[in-house]
Amino acid sequence: MPALSGPELRFPGVLSPPSDALKNPTSTPDGNSSPKSSKYFATEKKQPQPSQLQADFFNQPCISLAKSFLGQILVRKLPDGRELWGRIVETEAYLGGEDEASHSKGGKQTQRNAAMFMKPGTLYVYQIYGIYFCVNVSSQGEGAAVLLRSLEPLQGLDVMRELRSTSRKGPAKPLKDWQLCNGPSKLCQAFGIDKAFDQRDLTQDAAIWMVPGQELPGEQDVVATARIGIGNRGEWSQKPLRFYLRGNKFVSVVDKKMEREMAAMEPISCS
Repeated sequence: MPALSGPELRFPGVLSPPSDALKNPTSTPDGNSSPKSSKYFATEKKQPQPSQLQADFFNQPCISLAKSFLGQILVRKLPDGRELWGRIVETEAYLGGEDEASHSKGGKQTQRNAAMFMKPGTLYVYQIYGIYFCVNVSSQGEGAAVLLRSLEPLQGLDVMRELRSTSRKGPAKPLKDWQLCNGPSKLCQAFGIDKAFDQRDLTQDAAIWMVPGQELPGEQDVVATARIGIGNRGEWSQKPLRFYLRGNKFVSVVDKKMEREMAAMEPISCS
């Protein structure tokens, strides 16, 4: 894993978000000016919705889950009822065990990484540089988890900009759509995800869950390449355990060399 150091939008092929999710915008991330009355860190459980991804989806091997996440939708419900929707376009698999880049390498289990050893579908949120957060989802395998690297924002973009702006220092230009969630810490800022979300269950939580995308990518649409920001981890630095949607502009880092190789291997169609 990386070193520890307004308007509603509708997209083809994606489940249509609720029409009232962006009403009553506020200037604060939690929609409440009083921190004492904020429900921002509530862990209320809910009854799973019919379209929500269930436990059997998350209960698969790490690499398989990392690929299966591509095209699925992450939903974040804010305390004021507004929902943020983002299509997952980039992930990284961390296998645990002998994976030198994993926080659970060698089977090391601590209070900090405990979520990696919990049932598949459990969120593992950790902090980097003492400021930013990254969110992972546990899978099958001892200490294995998938890092969510980038999202394609679908709904609530203005709210995402508000949440991102509160984390930026000094005056800055408004973020473009593709800049909102194109990185693990950026997506956590945009979705209001912090350490309070650690060890939450994606199948039970009332503030965050996943729903299926309607048009999922095929193998030819997925680029497999090396993970980012893991430093010198020997052979593990080069293993193709990062997966992203080919041609998607919301991906954090594009591997042009790998994409050229994939293009060269495609059969030439005769018209």
